[in-house]
Amino acid sequence: MLLELAQWLAKDVRLFNVFSYLTLRAVLACLTALAISLILGPYVIRKLTAYKIGQAVRDDGPKSHLTKAGTPTMGGALILLSIAITTLLWGDLGNRFIWVVLLVTLAFGAIGWIDDYRKVVHRDPKGLSARAKLFWQSVFGVAAACYLGWLAQSTPALNTLIVPFFKFVAYPLGALGFVVLTYFVIVGTSNAVNLTDGLDGLAIMPTVMVGGALGIFAYVAGHAVFSKYLGVPYVAGAGELAVFCGALVGAGLGFLWFNAYPAEVFMGDVGALALGAALGTIAVIVRQEIVLFIMGGVFVAETLSVMIQVIYFKATGGKRIFRMAPLHHHYELEGWKESQVVVRFWIITMMLVLFGLSTLKLR
Repeated sequence: MLLELAQWLAKDVRLFNVFSYLTLRAVLACLTALAISLILGPYVIRKLTAYKIGQAVRDDGPKSHLTKAGTPTMGGALILLSIAITTLLWGDLGNRFIWVVLLVTLAFGAIGWIDDYRKVVHRDPKGLSARAKLFWQSVFGVAAACYLGWLAQSTPALNTLIVPFFKFVAYPLGALGFVVLTYFVIVGTSNAVNLTDGLDGLAIMPTVMVGGALGIFAYVAGHAVFSKYLGVPYVAGAGELAVFCGALVGAGLGFLWFNAYPAEVFMGDVGALALGAALGTIAVIVRQEIVLFIMGGVFVAETLSVMIQVIYFKATGGKRIFRMAPLHHHYELEGWKESQVVVRFWIITMMLVLFGLSTLKLR
């Protein structure tokens, strides 16, 4: 009897040790978030439909988008729910980086929720005013930047800007420089993903790919041996973010099941703002801001197209460079089908992500 009990306890301890492996927990996080999204997806869509939480389409957008009016939106809440549950289940809750990324994600998701609520309830396609949205993004962005800046005092690697493809090129930022850079990365990425979210599946798949790649960078940055071998700054505890990235990938793929063309649900600002902020925060922690800029090239191009269009329009008194901004609308008006734009942007993102991952070795 005692022998059997001892054998059972030994087996239980071995099982516990197995589940303590970071890589396994990251994989299980991905599968868990995927399962939650797939299981809850139909229920969430039915509820959104029942409450008539439908997409309000811009009058000045492509005419082909008028058919999307009434499609359930705010589906990003499903993504955030899947990520939150999975991270709390498989993540190390004693890790400060996990809490920073999770809280930033939920905070920006709350901004998006309010924005979507105004669009749906008040039938205002513009939602929350740009000034109010930027104000609250700035509040949460600065708060996260200051906290990470405080952590950087005990983690010197956080206080340097790493230049990819060069093994020993890094620029010290200083306290103020770190806070400013972090703020712009988090808020900028949040808005960039939001601007990209205009076609069925367009934003979520690049987010999944970039998030998965950042998970690899997080694992390397948090591993003393791998980081030293690859010339990546060692950030103790950053490896735990691989679990969050796994959850993001799983939740995103589960959402894509319902968001693929023709979409049954849209993520809305509640999802886009939150996911963008999450990517930016993770990139800052693992010191890969420039690599994020590379891998998120589609997000960057979409944002630049809007900025260039607005500046040129004002400077020339009404002339335009693109037929419509963001960039995906330009290609739609050029004759590309929506599915063509989406898949081609996916292909571009995959190439950019692979290029970004190459910086791990090409130094």
